[in-house]
Amino acid sequence: MSDTRKRSRKRFGGHAHKKQKGSRELEVGAQGVLITCNMNERKCTSEAFSLLNEYADALYGPEQPTDSLSEDEEADEDAEAALKKEVSQIQLSMKTHQQRFTAVDSGANNVVFIRTHGVDPEKLVHHILSDLHQTKKRKSRVILRMLPVSGTCRAFPEDMEKFLSEYLERWFKAPLRATYQICFKARNSSHSKRDDVIKAVAGLVGKMNPLNKVDLTNPELSIIIEIIKSVCCVSVVTDYTLFRKYNLQEVAKEPTNQSTGPQEAANQTQEHECGERAEGDDVSSGNGRKEAELE
Repeated sequence: MSDTRKRSRKRFGGHAHKKQKGSRELEVGAQGVLITCNMNERKCTSEAFSLLNEYADALYGPEQPTDSLSEDEEADEDAEAALKKEVSQIQLSMKTHQQRFTAVDSGANNVVFIRTHGVDPEKLVHHILSDLHQTKKRKSRVILRMLPVSGTCRAFPEDMEKFLSEYLERWFKAPLRATYQICFKARNSSHSKRDDVIKAVAGLVGKMNPLNKVDLTNPELSIIIEIIKSVCCVSVVTDYTLFRKYNLQEVAKEPTNQSTGPQEAANQTQEHECGERAEGDDVSSGNGRKEAELE
């Protein structure tokens, strides 16, 4: 009896409570939005879907439903073929429904990852922050930061160096040049040391163009590196200081002092999981190497 019960439980989903691997977990190759919250991931996910869909519809238009077969086409098929077609349509419809945004397991507490499809994460998140900054409307209660992720790789030094040496060319390879800072955060990971990552990334940027310079006050570009377990999430964003380090709560606040500058804005932006501060700035004009640390 006990063996039969065990077989039945295994066959009919007795272990369905276990997390599914694969597409439902954050993995290399994903693009999307990394969102931090304060102890309420379910509410955070709900708010994220609402915000992302609202602004994605404004940028890209509403998602189009899957086209269905015409009545004439359906009449020409026998019952079995029609049934198979219907099942295929349902599966395709479900896939289309999740085309833009899919929640996956981030691998860290108080962090939600929404995978995007057919959407530019950097453009979408910047559009959201820009609107909140202008209107000062609070559209979330539990979301803290919303960071785009336009590239991912394995969080090992050799993999990161290979990936970033190509990924960063879009912004920093000569004749392009920019002021920049590096923002690093690691969760549940010991694969890459913070200081080593900062130095390696700064070295890559310096090799691409020695005229790229570190600016920890008001940089043109911010290189965001977020490591969760064995996955490294990367993006390059603008207006990071202006938008209060992409903190939705802070960017929607009315300014308390109209004369507040970029440095004061950066100093005022604080949150529980990321106390960002500059710890070093080693700029050598001889070889163009620059090192900036931002936690």
